[in-house]
Amino acid sequence: MSARDRLTDALYGAGWAGVRKLPEPVAVRLGQAIADLAWRRRGKGVLRLESNYARVVPDASPERLRELSRAGMRSYLRYWMESFRLPAWSEERVKGGFDPKDLHHLTDGLASGKGVVLALPHMANWDLAGAWVTTKLGTRFTTVAERLKPETLYDRFVVYREGLGMEVLPHSGGTAFGTLARRLRDGGLVCLVAERDLSKSGVEVTFFGERTRIPAGPALLAQQTGALLLPVTLWYDDTAVMRGQVHPPIEVPESGTRDEKTSVMAQALADVFASGIADHPEDWHMLQRLWLTDLDPARGPA
Repeated sequence: MSARDRLTDALYGAGWAGVRKLPEPVAVRLGQAIADLAWRRRGKGVLRLESNYARVVPDASPERLRELSRAGMRSYLRYWMESFRLPAWSEERVKGGFDPKDLHHLTDGLASGKGVVLALPHMANWDLAGAWVTTKLGTRFTTVAERLKPETLYDRFVVYREGLGMEVLPHSGGTAFGTLARRLRDGGLVCLVAERDLSKSGVEVTFFGERTRIPAGPALLAQQTGALLLPVTLWYDDTAVMRGQVHPPIEVPESGTRDEKTSVMAQALADVFASGIADHPEDWHMLQRLWLTDLDPARGPA
């Protein structure tokens, strides 16, 4: 393991070991201070965040984009402070920490026995939403985690999420899809963060007026298993409670090839994500390149 990898692992370990012991108001202030420091330094992540927000709010002035990126960094650090502290939260704190609208789409879907795929963008705190599902609803679910470097950091995330009641599968390896399909056929719940393609073989969609790729998995799982595909968007307000919306199911088209159906469903999913992100852009934590013209400039106009 390189010195940089050891440092990264040590910092995350210190976060989980130390931040969880802080009183909540202290953790909130610490997160805001770290966010503001990173924002003022104008590093690559902050600049990329502003570039992404420029797609979401195309008429925003440079001053407005800077305001958004500052709010975005504060939201991002709120996610991390909450995540570091989640293992120490009481059941009542978890149950009271999330307030989703239209939850009946999820509960009715689970009651039907068909299985449910929840698909989310990187908004607010998806780990808190997952902990709420396992604690408040008493429903375990299966998810997929990106293999991080160093490997010890990936192991930390797996242990952390399994401690919240999730079954975690590695993104790489080729066996995740089959396991997810089996869970759904048994009437289970699968939760996937799904607006950024990690495989480079995702489905092209139009997202805020430009082309990008999103994972095909949610649409394919719904087609192959008969499970409901439910988009979910999350956001913060000025309270300690995270808000959310469970959107109506993305329907499987009645006709077309598998690829054609997947394309239609992926675009419908991207449209719901875009609507939720446009309503709460500061809570979309996308500090990486996403659009094809950013990933491959040759894809842009001549």
